[in-house]
This record gives sequence, structure tokens and C-alpha cells, in this order.
Amino acid sequence: MAVESGIRVPSRESLQEIETSSRLRADGQVLYASMPLAIQDEAAGFVPVPLGFILSPQVLVTVRYSEVHGFAQVEARVKKGLDASSATVFAALIESMVDVGADRLEKLSSDLAGVSAQAFGPQGSSRRGAKRISRALRVCLAAVGMAGDHLSRSRESMLGLQRIIGFILKMTTDWLLPEEKTRLSTAQQDLISLVDFETHLFSKTQFLLDAILGFINTEQNEIFKVLTIASVVGIPPTLIASMYGMNFHNMPELSWRWGYPYGLAVIAISTLLPILWFKRRGWW
Repeated sequence: MAVESGIRVPSRESLQEIETSSRLRADGQVLYASMPLAIQDEAAGFVPVPLGFILSPQVLVTVRYSEVHGFAQVEARVKKGLDASSATVFAALIESMVDVGADRLEKLSSDLAGVSAQAFGPQGSSRRGAKRISRALRVCLAAVGMAGDHLSRSRESMLGLQRIIGFILKMTTDWLLPEEKTRLSTAQQDLISLVDFETHLFSKTQFLLDAILGFINTEQNEIFKVLTIASVVGIPPTLIASMYGMNFHNMPELSWRWGYPYGLAVIAISTLLPILWFKRRGWW
């Protein structure tokens, strides 16, 4: 598609290409740049939503397939005549996107702090408390997975924005105003710090994921331990009951007056001894 100024607007498929040569290219003084947004299009199978910029000294064109947070404020300022040139509007859009990215990372940091407090909080010792802990761990695991997905898409978006700013600064040295260069350079520095912070959050996400999976494995091991102890405790009485249930003719205990109480006592003792042994070893 072409606009009145002769600029050819790329298709969505072109904007979604991942090669740097496809995302960043120049046609004279007309610069084409694209990046993935930190959102996904459910209708298109959860593929990343692309964002395209076409910048020249006279014209700025944005190619969007979804609402971009922060663009509305810049659009309102443009309608009021506060921002006039294409480069000034572009710098304002970049600053707005950086602010939105920072807010998103702050929200994810707060969410991860809540998950960390929930995962490492005090744990009850009752059976009902153990059930609540198991449910809480599953909720924490889902929250950590969601946070990791958001961080991954935010990182891809911020890195794409970094490349765009560097490309624009490099290709517009002859017509970009010093004030606009300063604004873009500041936004580039902010993005570097945001990427570093995102790396820290991703490491924290991985730590929480490993810790929660460790807690879940511990809970499962406790269940297996109880089942193992129960099965071991049940073996001796089962053996004794099976032996005295064979009903051979020459079994002397059958004629004993106290044979039945004797058998019950042996079964009880054979049950208590393994329990006491496990208790002494600290397994119970």
C-alpha cells in the first residue's frame, strides 16, 4: 500500500519478519523500522503483534494492528499543535513506549514479590494446612509461568525498540535536530537500564520456578514416604495373619485356650515395632 507522499507501507507479513535487514532499512531519507509489541494477537494464533514506523524529514507513518499504550497521549498533543515535525512526534512516541515498558516491568516486579512472599511464607503443619499449601504452590507456579512469558515478550519488544533508536540516530545525522537526538539518546539509555532490570527479573523468575518446583517435589516425597511407611508397617501383621490363616491340621496354636489373644497380640506387636523404629529414626 502506498500513501500520497509516495511512501510504500509494508504489509503485516513484512513487519513480522525477524531479519534485521527486514526490520531496519532505508530508502533514501525514508527510514523503515519495525518491532514486535509485548502483546499477542489471539485471533491470529497468539502471534506477536508487529509495530512499524516509516520516518522521513517530512512524514511519520505508524503501522499498527492493535492499540499501543501511550500513543493516545501523543496523538492528543499532536492535535493540539504541541508537536509538529515528524522527528519530534517520533521521539515523543518512543519516550511514551519506554515509559509504558518501565511501568510494565514495575508491575511484574511487584507481582513476583507477591509470589515470593507467598511461596516462602510460613507453612502450616496440619493436613488441612498442607492442602492449602499445595493449592497455593500450584497458583504460584502458574503466576511465575505467566510472569516469565510477559518478561520474555517485554524483552523482545525493548530490544527491538533499542535497535530502532540506534538505527534512527545513525541514519538521521544530517537532518535530526540536536534536541531530538538528545531525547532519543536518553530513551536509549533508559532502555539499557530497563533491559538490565528485565534480566534481573527473569533471573528471579527462574529462581522462583526452581524453588516452587522443589517445594512441590518435597510435598510429593512426603506423600511417598507416608505410603512407604504404611506399606512396611503393614507387612509383618499381614504375614502373621496369613500364616495363622492357613488352617493346617497340626497347628498347635489352634488348640491353645489363649491362642486367639496371642495371635492378636503378636499382630499388634509386629505393627508397633516398625512404627517405633521409624519414629526413632525420625522418619515419622
